[in-house]
Amino acid sequence: MTPWHTAVWFAAVLAACNAPPSAQVTVPTLTPRPEDVGSIDGIVAAFYDVISGPAGAPRQWGRDRTLHIPGVQFVSLSMVGDRRPRAAIMSHQQFVDATDSVFVRAGFYEREIHRVTRSFGNIAHVFSTYESRRTPDGPVTDRGINSIQLFWDGTRWWIASAIWDEERSDNPIPREHLP
Repeated sequence: MTPWHTAVWFAAVLAACNAPPSAQVTVPTLTPRPEDVGSIDGIVAAFYDVISGPAGAPRQWGRDRTLHIPGVQFVSLSMVGDRRPRAAIMSHQQFVDATDSVFVRAGFYEREIHRVTRSFGNIAHVFSTYESRRTPDGPVTDRGINSIQLFWDGTRWWIASAIWDEERSDNPIPREHLP
């Protein structure tokens, strides 16, 4: 993502974090799909699928909500202005409000290109390298790594938190996180 795009994205995220309740996107309450929450592969695939789609198509926010624990926090890292890292910390609703109009207006497809998973007992940590595009076969607009923390409750997987940083000239994706 270019520095201009990063600044615009970060401003939109911060605005959504401070938006009044009337600016919220309605997120329906759905029953989780067993194939989404029954395995790490399933939940990571759903994590990407729910936000991806063509311009004009609504995103699957209700399905997305089924993947996360209540009170989940998302942390988006960006380099803004003075080139110091900034973290936008968002609830699920704040993330939806910050991204919905951009994803729907411009089209957005994000897909995993590499994964490193570490697990112990009922917890797992996934470093998921991604690439984003505006159309399924269009040029890659950005890449980065999602750090996803998961836990198994005995019947299904949950995303407890997600933090991501994007690739930049001063922050290339390490070779061990590429296909």
